[in-house]
Amino acid sequence: MANFLYRLGRAAFDHRRIATAAWALALVGLSVLAVNLSKPTANNFTFPGTESQQALDILGQRFPTLSAGGATARVVVEAPAGQTVTSDANKAKIETLVKALSAVPQVAIVIDPFQAQAVSQQQTMAYIQVTFSVGVGDRLSDGTRSALEAVAAQGRSAGLTVEVGGDALSASTSLGGQETVGVLVAAFVLALTLGSLVAAGLPLLMAVAGIGVGLAAIEIASNFSTLSSFTPILALMLGLAVAIDYSLFIVSRYRHELATGREPRDAAGRAVAMAGSAVVFAGSTVVVALAALAVVGIPVLAQIGLAAAFTVVVSVLVALTLLPAMLGFLGRRLRPSADPEGDGVRPGLLVRWASLITRRPIPVIVLAALGLLVVATPALNMRLGLPDDSSASPATTQRKAYDLLSEGFGAGFNGPLLVVVDGSESADPKGAAAQARTSVGSLSDVAYVSPAVSDQTGKFTLFQVIPKSGPSDAATEALVAQIRAAGSGLKTQTAATISVTGRTALNIDISQKMQDALLPFLIIVVGLAIVLLTIVFHSIVVPVKAALGFVLSLVATLGAVVAVFQWGWFGSLIGLGSTGPILSLLPMIVIAMVFGLAMDYELFLVTRMREEHARHGDPTAAVVTGFAHGAKVVSAAAIIMISVFGGFVLSDDPLIKSFGFSLAVAVLFDAFVVRLTIVPAVMALAGKRAWWLPGWLDRLLPSIDVDGSQAEA
Repeated sequence: MANFLYRLGRAAFDHRRIATAAWALALVGLSVLAVNLSKPTANNFTFPGTESQQALDILGQRFPTLSAGGATARVVVEAPAGQTVTSDANKAKIETLVKALSAVPQVAIVIDPFQAQAVSQQQTMAYIQVTFSVGVGDRLSDGTRSALEAVAAQGRSAGLTVEVGGDALSASTSLGGQETVGVLVAAFVLALTLGSLVAAGLPLLMAVAGIGVGLAAIEIASNFSTLSSFTPILALMLGLAVAIDYSLFIVSRYRHELATGREPRDAAGRAVAMAGSAVVFAGSTVVVALAALAVVGIPVLAQIGLAAAFTVVVSVLVALTLLPAMLGFLGRRLRPSADPEGDGVRPGLLVRWASLITRRPIPVIVLAALGLLVVATPALNMRLGLPDDSSASPATTQRKAYDLLSEGFGAGFNGPLLVVVDGSESADPKGAAAQARTSVGSLSDVAYVSPAVSDQTGKFTLFQVIPKSGPSDAATEALVAQIRAAGSGLKTQTAATISVTGRTALNIDISQKMQDALLPFLIIVVGLAIVLLTIVFHSIVVPVKAALGFVLSLVATLGAVVAVFQWGWFGSLIGLGSTGPILSLLPMIVIAMVFGLAMDYELFLVTRMREEHARHGDPTAAVVTGFAHGAKVVSAAAIIMISVFGGFVLSDDPLIKSFGFSLAVAVLFDAFVVRLTIVPAVMALAGKRAWWLPGWLDRLLPSIDVDGSQAEA
């Protein structure tokens, strides 16, 4: 590997114009295709195999005229202060809105609020139910969205308060330029670390190239498949961070080689061979972890994982080919004026920190681990869910509609449940449906049960259930479980079955499926970490310590996320407007991303310790010296990661904010508490045993020259 990378680095250095032109052509070509082929992303999720999704499929077949599986919108109308919606003037205005909504493209049904008695008890508010012919998992056209907004504006012009909620207007999550803040901080850290503005600019330039190519390819893919809004955002988050980090590793090594007197061409080859070997392995661990999301069986996770993995692959290729080409243009101008390490940072503070840790390893391990476990405590009460209008920004029409509907009708009207009674095996389908409706209506959290509607055969019946609690409340989740439990008794008595669906039930099923898959996925990832690091380091202590440290940083991260986003602690400091369940996708995505980054830091840090141990044989001195060299790059890389992810916390979108916060906190815990504190303490405590491996296993495992030391000659 190292020999191949050495030749690759020198070839890119020699043929710098061809390499640069090839990447420029790829970037421009893909960008042009992306502009012409990309389609909007969506926030809706479909999860095949869940009960609620199966029920939606039945509704589409049995109740096509109701478009039961279609996207919905609730147009909430409030009369001016001191007036009612039932006055002649306001009633006429609302009837006009109903007619205008019927003319909106892709609309299947518009229910008049006065005919449906969808008027609040105080008669100050009404809501118009709109159902579209487009399914929940599909995308509304831009014309439909614009027409819906135009109708709302028409009502406001008439003096009414009009807000629109529902899944039909679930806008694609998008960025507002917050990533720029993180990039600016990263630029400052690079300049401080490398001691040169020119050297600092290279990793940023590589990040632009890698992210540009990666995101352009993802945008092209949106033409062939509906992509989640999170797909390009998470690919941008991770790709931007790793692209800067991987380039930093190679540029730092190149400057070191120049400082030792090597010619630029040879220095570039050696930098790619030695730092590049670690980059390839580190990038591979990130890709494997992200690709593992595809085996969970959840389509949106597979999509996010593969897209982010592709962006990481592009970032690695950019670091191995475009970066040495740029080094060819700059040549000796990157040679540091001082410091043979070539990174502009003196190791004195790091040596003192490592010496302190190695003198008192047990207290350090105990205090650091206990601190992380204390932070992790809130994770015991973590509730998972999917976004609804209650999690939208307070300034959006969806959130305003949610709040108005809760105020005028009750929180449950924002999350109605659809109950399907399948009486095809029952001797009395209508009687079974009536019994089901009575049984469900008697449950304590039910506010209203609509009249039942049967299909043409009379064997399938549909009715709507309005909970007293909101769609993201634990009480609503319990109600869905109670309805399904009632269905078990109904099947025994009548042979009819009950299915619960609707957006709220679908969200509950998805969250449960994600929660069930969380532990198996974590076990797979931890097992993968142990196997990979055992192969790399030929050690038992190193991989086990790395895996346990990863678990510590992960549970601490989830605890911090629950404390802030579910409990609301310190939420005002990051501009969090509301709290609620944790996005069900978040824990698994954090596991995949943080695993790769944690293995990066473990690799770059412990590799230097192994080098020093192989040279001198003194385990404690190896930990101190290796830490002083490796920790400089790891700490700079971690600060860059935290800056990039932290920039997304400034987003107005709570979902982007939660991802940015969780990833930034995860890197903070894993890099500075686990890798730069617990790891050297454990290595010092283990001594020579840290590098022990049973002889038979040592002979079976391949030897991987991850740091390029075997290619030194």
